[in-house]
Amino acid sequence: MSSQAVPPPTYVIGHKNPDADSICAAIAYAAFKEACGQSGYIAARCGNSNARIDAILNRFQHPLPTLLMDVTPRVRDVMVSDVVVIPQEATCSEALELIDEHDVRVLPVVGEDRRLVGTVSIFQLGGFFVPKVRALREMRKVQTSLNQIARALHAKVIHLSDAAREEELFVRVGAMDVKSFGQAAQSDGILASQSIIIVGDRADIQLKSINMNVRLLVITGNLPVDNFIVEYARSTGVAVMVSPYDTATTAWVIRSATKIDRIVDRRFTSLSPDQRLSEVRKKLATSNVAAYMVLGDDGRLQGILTKTDMLKPVRTKLVLVDHNEMTQAVTGAEEVTITEIIDHHRIGSFTTNQPILFINDPVGSTCTIIADLFRREGLTPTPQIAGILMGGIISDTLHLQSPTSTEKDTLLLTWLAKIADVNSRQLADLIFSSGSVILSNPPEKVIRTDFKIYDEEAVRFAVSQVEELGFGNFWQNSKSLLRALDELCTQEGLCFACLLVTDINTQNSLLLLKGDPEITKRITYSSVEDGEIFDLPGIVSRKKQLIPYLGTLLRELNHDGVVAVNRNATPASVAAPAAS
Repeated sequence: MSSQAVPPPTYVIGHKNPDADSICAAIAYAAFKEACGQSGYIAARCGNSNARIDAILNRFQHPLPTLLMDVTPRVRDVMVSDVVVIPQEATCSEALELIDEHDVRVLPVVGEDRRLVGTVSIFQLGGFFVPKVRALREMRKVQTSLNQIARALHAKVIHLSDAAREEELFVRVGAMDVKSFGQAAQSDGILASQSIIIVGDRADIQLKSINMNVRLLVITGNLPVDNFIVEYARSTGVAVMVSPYDTATTAWVIRSATKIDRIVDRRFTSLSPDQRLSEVRKKLATSNVAAYMVLGDDGRLQGILTKTDMLKPVRTKLVLVDHNEMTQAVTGAEEVTITEIIDHHRIGSFTTNQPILFINDPVGSTCTIIADLFRREGLTPTPQIAGILMGGIISDTLHLQSPTSTEKDTLLLTWLAKIADVNSRQLADLIFSSGSVILSNPPEKVIRTDFKIYDEEAVRFAVSQVEELGFGNFWQNSKSLLRALDELCTQEGLCFACLLVTDINTQNSLLLLKGDPEITKRITYSSVEDGEIFDLPGIVSRKKQLIPYLGTLLRELNHDGVVAVNRNATPASVAAPAAS
């Protein structure tokens, strides 16, 4: 009896272009599940790290979560990988036994190193064994060796010669009078050296067959063979074996000893294990192929996919942390099972096929929610996990200075500091002095740091945010950052793209904006350079301050009948609201 299959893991994963809060939350929530006695949860990420994340994880000696850039269901997720195969040199008898034993319709035929040669199906085997009235000679023919016949019959071997040689042989049943048998043997044009004679305990037919110097004499029914027959056969070189079956069954089994090479279908249809299921579904819908062979790049068989396999539920499961909008989720998230969402942002347009656990708390950090879960369940995180949770809270709330900060953030940060035995101010200094994002990355990477895409009022836009110690590094790179934002609009089909650069020391920000001029001319903050960079005093939160402000501008545009155009958008897509 086979052991029960291990269930697939559930990945706890933050948003694309992760920030410290999403990475720390993923690690901590997987640890919370383990502390609750729930196994199989793995922290993951769908983007690269940055200096701030590295500083936190290095401080508490924890590796980065598993990189998981795409969870789109693929052929390998539902294919049958434990495939019953048959070697190229096998016989039809062995193929039929495998088909019956494993209740399959198609057998992959493999050569050396499991490289696929073709397939053989129950329908092909049936066609081979169904009598062909107009080809009676073919009905009796078998292309095989004496060894293969003995193996197929499970026969008792009396005498064999040159038993491994493959040859064309013809089956004849010695059921008639010996005189008639001799006449029939001379009239059908088949050489005695190509003949297999099947007979019971009739010594006269046995002797006549040996006299004719037939290739093989098969005695049926496990009947004994007289010693003089055995000695005579040895002396003349006639092979003899005893079948455990009756005459009719023996004749059929001998024919089944034919090598499958004759009937292998070499025009099989193959797939790659990395092909998307959504693409394969379209192909299967219009195909009559019974089974697709799944091959690796080296031609080796990795699995089989049938239409029935396409009905299997996708095994990948996700817990989303620090986001709840599909535009921000790992690629393919909409095609797999999302079991939970833990977040502190606004609730976007989001649907699931079944009820899930959705925790949304208006606090400053997702790590605050997870710390609160530990405390409410009476569980104490390890000092390592407590420190990582502190890092997420400090980073997302600018050490409790952000307007998104709440009393709960303060309370739980204090609680965690005692467990981790870490001074929160010292940790904050380590995090915020961990290096300038602007200086350590090219412009195109800076604008994709903590980068999120939104859809509101039929407008698709992006907002990124970086925190710096002062604006000196920013002004040295402002032109290149604006060019990168402009290119981002084209690449992602955006109406506009923003970068919020926040000075941690002064709690002020600068906003860079490229895109539709209808948006930029409605910005009410002071422009400090060419209507593309704006001074936002006191603005430090994208979630609580900037996004609501931009949403107000978009609603004003909509109210005034002004159509803001997404780049690369068709007229139809401009007219209809974009799905989030």
